[in-house]
Amino acid sequence: MTDIAEAEGLSLYGRIFADIRDAILSGAWPPGHRIPFESELAERYKCSRMTVNKALSQLSRAGLIERRRRSGSFVKQPSLQSAVLEIHDIKAEVQALGLDYRYSRTARRERQANESDRRRLDVPAGAPLLELECRHYAADWPFCMEERLISLTAVPEAAEESFEGVAPGPYLTGRIPWSAAEHTIRAVGADRGVAAGLRLAAGAPCLTIERRTWSAGVPVTQVRLTYPGNIHSLVARFTPSG
Repeated sequence: MTDIAEAEGLSLYGRIFADIRDAILSGAWPPGHRIPFESELAERYKCSRMTVNKALSQLSRAGLIERRRRSGSFVKQPSLQSAVLEIHDIKAEVQALGLDYRYSRTARRERQANESDRRRLDVPAGAPLLELECRHYAADWPFCMEERLISLTAVPEAAEESFEGVAPGPYLTGRIPWSAAEHTIRAVGADRGVAAGLRLAAGAPCLTIERRTWSAGVPVTQVRLTYPGNIHSLVARFTPSG
């Protein structure tokens, strides 16, 4: 990992931060894993304990580790929480962790809806669709895979957008108001495509959120978001019915 940091021209403090961050985000250091003591890291990196302490403090502020007095530092349980009943911005999720965000569109195709699309997006067969595949990154590590269908009947101007520089979520919420949304949440094992896209082992646990949205009763979009299961949790707040 330090070779990558050196290639990016990071300071020694930045190298320590990047190495530990990458070990956590990759799953190599799971929740509860004890981080090497400051003295061990100082010896490993041939630096002062002050430099190590600075890196660990930044990791703690980013919500990635927990520092316990006289016990050391440990990888935190997933600190990212999504409100299930809200439509949230992935960029904001990543930045809330104190990490740099990057987005990449990996596929784009215009086509007509088939039978499977009718179940996914509630549109008639033959309706014009835009199909997108995207990746969202936290500090250059895959954070989330996005697979999306957009109804070009509801949002015809999307046919003119490449989605190379803007993610489809913010694009849609900024152009067409949604009036209803439906969420389906599943725990799944990473198939070959997901494993490659998220840099996971095949079969690794993942969390998927599938969402459909409508505007005034007209289907707008269906999206499947897939997260590595070890870094994401879901929270919803309820009030009593009736």
